[in-house]
Amino acid sequence: MSSIETLIPYLKERDSSEEPTIIVDSREATATPKIVKALRERGVEVVIRPLEKGDYVISDECAFERKTVRDFVYTLTRRYLFEQLFLLKEAYPKPFLLIEGYMPIIYKFSRIQPSSVWGAIFALAKQGINMIHTTNYKETVDFLYTSARQEQIVEKRIPVVHPVKKVETIAEAQIFFLASLPNIGREKAVSILKSYGTPINALVNVDRWAKDVHGLGPKITERARKVLYTPYEES
Repeated sequence: MSSIETLIPYLKERDSSEEPTIIVDSREATATPKIVKALRERGVEVVIRPLEKGDYVISDECAFERKTVRDFVYTLTRRYLFEQLFLLKEAYPKPFLLIEGYMPIIYKFSRIQPSSVWGAIFALAKQGINMIHTTNYKETVDFLYTSARQEQIVEKRIPVVHPVKKVETIAEAQIFFLASLPNIGREKAVSILKSYGTPINALVNVDRWAKDVHGLGPKITERARKVLYTPYEES
């Protein structure tokens, strides 16, 4: 049995001469300076730079998107969380969603059912998005520090920023085009293309989406229709 399959790497005495490096997205660093400060106090070399996707990169394989519980619920109502994380998954073999905060607070939200939150977490886990929960920023710091040490000191990996995969095929370009419409996203864009074959055919038949495409109700269809039919007016 290798050491990676045991607890040995986690039980070894810490060698203070070796400390990890964590790359932090510049927007995340501005929004959560206490996390950056605490990481540096632990001895981490924090490199701040703009990241296309993800908030923290600890190796060539592992990157984290951090959300507070409130942010997580908010992004669910805006329907772009899945797209964010799927792009992260395309860039890194082992993507993580780190949810920080008191999870039972979801039972006090009035705009979204707790079952929707648990359902989203389950769906992301099924798609290979690793889920981590911490109750506060101190636990977040402890987790990031420990994970970075495991990747870099024990497993000898280095933090590498991978670019987000660009659109390379006609099919991906078609999906990206339709997914940019309000409340559509990647999954619904694929369903639309399966129903109509081409983007232009889908746009011509936008009035039928609610009838022909599973998961598209009249509200979503009407929002897309307004974007397509409303004359452009410069702000």
